[in-house]
Amino acid sequence: MVREMRSRLVTWRITNARQNAGVLLSCGVAVILAASFPGSLWAQVNPAPSPLTLRQAVAMALERNPQHKVALADTQVAAADIRAARSALLPHATFSETATRGNDPVYVFGSKLRQQSFTTGDFALNTLNTPTPFSNFTTRFGATWNLFDSLASWRGIARAERQKESVGHQLERTDQEIVFRVVEAFYAVLLARKQLEVAEQSLKTGEAILGRSKDRFESGVVVESDYLSSQVRLASRRREIIGAQNNLAMAQAQLSVALGTSPGTAFDPAEALAEKNLPQISLEAMEKQALEMRPDLRRVRSEEAAQQQGVSIAKSAFGPRVNGFAAWQADNPTFFSGGGGNDWIAGIEIQVDLFQGGAKRAELTHQQALQAKAASVEEMAKDGIRIEVRRAYYEMDAARQQIDVARAAIAESQDSLRINQDRYDSGLSTISDLLAAEEAARRSQADYWETIYRYHTGYASLELAAGSLSPQSPVVIP
Repeated sequence: MVREMRSRLVTWRITNARQNAGVLLSCGVAVILAASFPGSLWAQVNPAPSPLTLRQAVAMALERNPQHKVALADTQVAAADIRAARSALLPHATFSETATRGNDPVYVFGSKLRQQSFTTGDFALNTLNTPTPFSNFTTRFGATWNLFDSLASWRGIARAERQKESVGHQLERTDQEIVFRVVEAFYAVLLARKQLEVAEQSLKTGEAILGRSKDRFESGVVVESDYLSSQVRLASRRREIIGAQNNLAMAQAQLSVALGTSPGTAFDPAEALAEKNLPQISLEAMEKQALEMRPDLRRVRSEEAAQQQGVSIAKSAFGPRVNGFAAWQADNPTFFSGGGGNDWIAGIEIQVDLFQGGAKRAELTHQQALQAKAASVEEMAKDGIRIEVRRAYYEMDAARQQIDVARAAIAESQDSLRINQDRYDSGLSTISDLLAAEEAARRSQADYWETIYRYHTGYASLELAAGSLSPQSPVVIP
């Protein structure tokens, strides 16, 4: 039995030594690889978040964001529509090559005439009534030109140009909205960072309070409930740490999406959340600017102007149209050889629609109703913009005024926490008073950073409502 136990002990020691040697060998290999890898290759294996300023983030988003690409594609479509509308002013030319064969009497008679191969023998009754199958190869060039259509084509071009202006304003507005989303997402990351810092600081304060309550409980100065209350508060602070970490990860994912990249792409803002002296702006000036410069309102006006051209086009349909046409045609018995004839024809046609069952009158009424609707849409847009500007201004102004209050609350809450800590250590206050002071200190810091966030994003929101938000805005450029 003793020999067996010694044998097992020796076997265990040998196995343990082999395992330790394997671990040391693995660590040595890892160190050697890390030392031998170039810095760039090691960074590719373990990529770090890319540092990014707000100005760089805005520029990246305007280049990569899919919404910008969609609005840009709309402008290209509108430009193509203008080219299509202008094509109505130019002549249209066609070419055709036709091969036919048959014994239809009229077809045979006409084809022989076009080939200029008609003879007196073709006037025989049997030949005229029951001709033999005949082949004809026709080469034709034709052209038509709308010389005058009561200005409908010119008005169609003007409507297409107004529609292009409309989508151009929409592109401008889309870029402003992208800038705002980037600003909002960027500052959300900065706020989430500060919230995590506040949570970590509160955790340290909770650990200090737990230590105080534990010492006083073990010395018999306070009851166990003080120690338990401190433990509960510390557990709450740890949960807040977890929530703050997840909020930061979510804010970074939203920033990545706003930049036009995948949510898994990590970006590290190179700035910190702090107070910024932004230019003072008045409500009256911003509202006036919005009614004059806001791109989506200008888009509505361009659409209304395009609809006015639609009414004019409907009126042009009642006027005359003048068309020119010309054609040259060659008819041959075979495709590869000549031996046939050719002819040409040209002319001018005047058309006036006398009656179409009231379709043109109905179209005119339809276009006039759309014009009245567009005018009402503009008035509705103006009213909505006025309310939007006022809401953004009041929210921004409230946050601006609350910054001083929030900053003062931090100092007052910190003094209150220090006093309550001293009073608790002296036995002059309860654990509830101390925990309440600690919660007030944490809340004051969180409120301060949230107010800074609301002020900056509120300023961007006001510029967006006024139609002046751009990559050169004060809220973007530090």
